[in-house]
Amino acid sequence: MAHVPVADSTTPAPSAPPQKKKDRTHWLYIAVIASVVLGAAVGLLFPEVGKSLKPLGDGFVSLIKMMIGPVIFCTIVLGVGSIAKAATVGKVGGLALGYFIAMSTFALAIGLVVGNFVHPGEGLALQPYDPNAPKAGGASGTVQFLLDIIPGSMPVLPTLFVALLVGFALQQMGPAGAPLLRGLTLIQGVVFRVLMMIMWIAPIGAFGAIAAVVGSTGWSAIGAMLLLMGAFYLTCLVFIVVVLGTLLKVVTGLSIFALMKYLAREYLLIFATSSSESALPRLIAKMEHAGVDKSVVGVTVPTGYSFNLDGTAIYLTMAALFVSNAMGIDMNLSEQIGLLLFMIIASKGAAGVTGAGLATLAAGLQAHRPELLGGMGVIVGIDKFMSEARALTNFTGNAVATLLIGRWVGEFDADRARSVLSGELAFDEAMVTGHGLDPVESPTAAEQAFEGHPRSSLHTSVPDEALRRR
Repeated sequence: MAHVPVADSTTPAPSAPPQKKKDRTHWLYIAVIASVVLGAAVGLLFPEVGKSLKPLGDGFVSLIKMMIGPVIFCTIVLGVGSIAKAATVGKVGGLALGYFIAMSTFALAIGLVVGNFVHPGEGLALQPYDPNAPKAGGASGTVQFLLDIIPGSMPVLPTLFVALLVGFALQQMGPAGAPLLRGLTLIQGVVFRVLMMIMWIAPIGAFGAIAAVVGSTGWSAIGAMLLLMGAFYLTCLVFIVVVLGTLLKVVTGLSIFALMKYLAREYLLIFATSSSESALPRLIAKMEHAGVDKSVVGVTVPTGYSFNLDGTAIYLTMAALFVSNAMGIDMNLSEQIGLLLFMIIASKGAAGVTGAGLATLAAGLQAHRPELLGGMGVIVGIDKFMSEARALTNFTGNAVATLLIGRWVGEFDADRARSVLSGELAFDEAMVTGHGLDPVESPTAAEQAFEGHPRSSLHTSVPDEALRRR
């Protein structure tokens, strides 16, 4: 009989490699698309049935409204901290912040200009939101009871004001305020997790909202939504090619088309995930390979992912004007400027979290014209269709920003950049290794800590000394 060796029980078994967290958000994307198509079909074929489904959209909008206050408070307080931290990183941090604020403001203004020129949403005649009216006119007692369970929202402008005061106060506390900032970061993780739970029922809300709108207005609703999506995609394309392309050519002499070709694989990844955060490690590696110094890339790219959201800025203002036109409620110039200023502040710090854009949009509408919240259900239905253009524009804006700032601070090798973009110096995929902020796929550091990932940079069970050694 052959001798079978017995394994030594004292020999430790090889540790299994950490399993990658599966990303299931693509199923949410598919479900929303299917629900929009189904809702439009129901509205066209059975208009009365479609109108009766309006409470589904109203309930989802109420859930988004419920999260406005917590999202705004957490993101603004922590956003103030991020600004202070970036500004301390010398010339690079200050220059990056100035550029990000200027470009985001410009993108918001472009969205307003295009929205006023195209007038998306006209003719839909949606009903304005009335907080004092029943949440579902004519709804049965059971439906009304379920809708009444959802709490109301906090007032937005007072919440924003208090958040700014708290953020600056915590910064003035210095090291003594660090534990409070860390605790608030973990609370933000919980808030975003609740928001993500709400987003998983977005297909139901989108189905009800689209069915009700199409049931009431027919094909004109579909035409208005297609007009908004087409205008948004075209605006993003013009912004990338004309605005970013001109800046890149004037400052560095590089072609925007060569840069887009260099980032083609990242574009495919973003298009598949509808999120620019999935390509963050690759962007860091590729910008270093293109001749930008590591010190510039290390500050500019991560900061830009929170503060340089050009595509999101265009989306927020165009979507707000779409809702305004759909309800036949004109926003005068002062209201549009006020909305722009609010979006500049409120859009910071919530990057990478599904639903944060909708919450920011709802916050802006509630702060300036609360009656416009009634059109949020339609935006939920088409938001996913615009997410790719949003993510691609955000990503391209950060790539261009990194090259520009590298040039301005003298940490940019123009000859190497030309060789890389022309294909003479090929990119080595092995360079991506080690550039991940955390070895998990959760969208934010706060969620990573909330999920208990042992190597998360915010995991509270990891001693500070261990974090410093990493």
